[in-house]
Amino acid sequence: MSREPRGLGKGLSALLGEASPTASQLRAPIGYVNKEIAGTRPRQASSDVLRIPMEMIEANPFQPRMSFDQEALEELAASIKSLGLIQPITVRRISDVRYQIISGERRYKACSMAGMSMIPAYVRDADDQGMLEMAIVENIQRENLDPIETAVSYRRLMEECNLTQDQMADRLGKKRVTVTNILRLLKLPAKVQHDLKVGLLSVGHAKAILGVEDKAVQEQLCDLVLADGLSVRQLEALVRKIQLGDRPPQKKVSAGQSELPESFGRLLGHMGKFFTKDISVKRNASGKGTMTIKFDSDEEIDRFLEALDNAQI
Repeated sequence: MSREPRGLGKGLSALLGEASPTASQLRAPIGYVNKEIAGTRPRQASSDVLRIPMEMIEANPFQPRMSFDQEALEELAASIKSLGLIQPITVRRISDVRYQIISGERRYKACSMAGMSMIPAYVRDADDQGMLEMAIVENIQRENLDPIETAVSYRRLMEECNLTQDQMADRLGKKRVTVTNILRLLKLPAKVQHDLKVGLLSVGHAKAILGVEDKAVQEQLCDLVLADGLSVRQLEALVRKIQLGDRPPQKKVSAGQSELPESFGRLLGHMGKFFTKDISVKRNASGKGTMTIKFDSDEEIDRFLEALDNAQI
């Protein structure tokens, strides 16, 4: 079944305008050309990316996923041709010339379809969990990691070392909400991850874009940042307009209540940046009342708490 492109709606089209060709012209595929080719240095548990010839890699016979959606693979292959492989796969070394996929078989298949001769990969050389954990943590603590490399390393710690977000935050000496927000970057579309990785987009821009759930709108917001040079504040203002336009916080005034002052409207506007559900406020003539906030996930609470910590509201 073919996928039909989703429209943005008249309101969003008016806010965002037409997609600009300027943004696409600024993008070049990620090739990891600065990374070593497997076999050019002594065997070790690598926390960095190596480039491995495709023919040296084999599928994992214990891979639980046996079938892959062909259309989705073709879409991913087209994205890789345009943007490069943004998130490397993970393999384990079987011999000096053979590697087996641990995670990323779908990306490997798409790279093959895209005609790549080399694929970027993290290499696990042994089953020593403690050594692997140390290697990944050491890699995270490097100062020159881009945001996507950092997020992928966080996910590797969780998946390959069987750590929870709380345990990972403890290992890294960071707040759990910080870990959560970095991992959220991996939910962005490939185009946005690409621009974040190569420095065309800042983490502040990416966090603002995550305020919108629609992937097509996220991509168009990214294009606007590149084409029009939007600052983080300008982008946040645009995202707020989209949020309030789609899901305006409701000021529910029932019989016997006084009309809400204008300051309550500003409060609801701020709260609407973090919570996607309606927010109801009840207030009597003396100024006493209640405010009810409904939320969809722990992530909404985490974003709100981080904003409080950073004194953003």
